[in-house]
Amino acid sequence: MDKLLITGGRALAGEVRVSGAKNAALPIMCSALLTEQALVLENVPRLMDVRTMARILALMGVETGPQANGRLELRARRIEDPVAGYELVKTMRASVLVLGPLLARCGRAKVSLPGGCAIGARPVDQHVKGLQAMGATIAVEEGYMHAAAARLKGARIAMDLVTVTGTENLMMAACLAEGTTVLENAAREPEVVDLARCLKAMGARIEGAGTDTIRIEGVRSLSGTAHRVMPDRIETGTYLSAVAAAGGRVRLQGTAAETLGATLEKLRESGARISTADDAIDIEMGGRPASVSLTTAPYPGFPTDMQAQFMALDSVAHGTASITETIFENRFMHALELQRLGADIQIHGNTALVKGVERLRGAKVMATDLRASASLVVAGLVAQGETLIDRIYHLDRGYEALEQKLSALGAQIARVR
Repeated sequence: MDKLLITGGRALAGEVRVSGAKNAALPIMCSALLTEQALVLENVPRLMDVRTMARILALMGVETGPQANGRLELRARRIEDPVAGYELVKTMRASVLVLGPLLARCGRAKVSLPGGCAIGARPVDQHVKGLQAMGATIAVEEGYMHAAAARLKGARIAMDLVTVTGTENLMMAACLAEGTTVLENAAREPEVVDLARCLKAMGARIEGAGTDTIRIEGVRSLSGTAHRVMPDRIETGTYLSAVAAAGGRVRLQGTAAETLGATLEKLRESGARISTADDAIDIEMGGRPASVSLTTAPYPGFPTDMQAQFMALDSVAHGTASITETIFENRFMHALELQRLGADIQIHGNTALVKGVERLRGAKVMATDLRASASLVVAGLVAQGETLIDRIYHLDRGYEALEQKLSALGAQIARVR
């Protein structure tokens, strides 16, 4: 099993290009199920999750061309088997995003209950309740959702909590429903907006994406299109937090600063000097960062997917920070691994108190989920000596060529067995 070996203590310098967003690419890939015509995607990251989604779609009969230079073509001329099986779905929670498109296109679907990172309960009840409001019958038997609907009907759906995948699933389903669907308390994340942008290019009638109320007027059919996936704001934030922790001067190309408001604000609070221009972000950090307290929240609040990286940053900062996690109830597992590196962290319920220390020391650590892996990389970059990170298959789910990109910035990092 691959591991990452990092020798810390080096400032970062240079330029790196940000990849396309995993959390945008996956739902957009599922939108290919809504049309018989080809969907051509650009800026698709080469990631394990993207390969898994392509396999899930291929098993249904979707033609999936080879991914090359960020380009991926999907065509669902016929959906031969509207089933997403357990063996693949268990590895990636985003697989549930096939449910809405399959119901809308085929009138039936059998989808395994999802898996993914072990960071707490992430129920699909909002997906199910929304589709039922649109006329679907859904039963859960032996770990599978069995869904059917002659044709989905437009409905007003007020979600009990903000859910990104729930918003995306219902938005895709509503595109081919009869009548108008209104999603209230909808997620406002940029990835939802990117999906809506692709769907509208396919002929969907969608208003309000990026606000908490989205209105979708159903149409009979959608066409194919070409779409460029948005830049990955979490990958961007991860590299920015690495520079803030390790020091140095770096330019990130191919990114979108307008999607990173809360993250950039907290980085500036840590003492980082940040400037933005077109599709680039420049960051410079000299000396030890200042501690940064934060509370995670749905967009445009501070993203839960950046919480672990900032805990690593706070571990070596001046002062004491309070980090409160409000999205997932089990997302502090990385704290135990950071403590192995010498971090001073105390957990009290859903809040972590992080007292910065002058230096971390390298050790053997284990990744527990995708963003926890990233936090250990950030910590390893500033720790004295060698840090060996095990179970980095989590990293491969969400970061394209991470060790190559960091190496290009001067980090001493290598993949080993």
